[in-house]
Amino acid sequence: MVDASFADLSLASLYDALNPWEAGDDFYLNLVMSVRSVLDVGCGTGRLLGRARGDGHRGRLTGLEPSAAMLVQARRREPAVEWVLGDLRSRTWDGDFDLVVMTGHAFQVLVGDEELRLALRSVRAALAPGGRFVFETRNPAARAWSSWTPENARHVTDADGHAVRVWHEVEEPLAGDRVTFTETFEGGPWERPRTSRSTLRFLGADALPGFLSGAGLRVAEQYGDWKRGPLTSESPEIITVAEPVG
Repeated sequence: MVDASFADLSLASLYDALNPWEAGDDFYLNLVMSVRSVLDVGCGTGRLLGRARGDGHRGRLTGLEPSAAMLVQARRREPAVEWVLGDLRSRTWDGDFDLVVMTGHAFQVLVGDEELRLALRSVRAALAPGGRFVFETRNPAARAWSSWTPENARHVTDADGHAVRVWHEVEEPLAGDRVTFTETFEGGPWERPRTSRSTLRFLGADALPGFLSGAGLRVAEQYGDWKRGPLTSESPEIITVAEPVG
């Protein structure tokens, strides 16, 4: 799941260049390859499930994504995966999946309390008995947004060989655990810079169990990094493995 920055094809095609395969992708890939059926909520360009299919997964792989432009990339990547346009409000399943994942900090796009509760109830409904829900959110104590500045701009090349500069700017003051920022794309095929505005929620580890329990889920494991290190105040991530209650 991505923010409005990647809502059209010209921007969606840049997503993988800006977000190359890393340790977190390996973490999720190992989980996907260990079960028969997977729902990837906010699947983006389909990189995770496409890789799993290419690596020999022969079970049910379903990617859910609200951006049609991103799903164009996913379908081009791997047509032998079930790609579904929508979100957890518009699409529901009943005990269909051994594993539900939200990667790429997609969990942080769920900004409102009721939006988050509804999404978690939908996840719980989609899980088969013994299933797991795995997601990550940036640890607010690490203050990742402090580096989202024009000075830390990224430079990538689009499919036509054009240089593109991408940077973020955070709006101050922050609104509690919500961080609002702009993302600007300059260069490429555009005569003027393209800018979008997004908000992410930085929930702390102490707040997650309450939301999960309200949906019939509980924390089974938590890690602070992709090597399954312990979660501390200095950890960059809050990686949560949740399971159904009862």
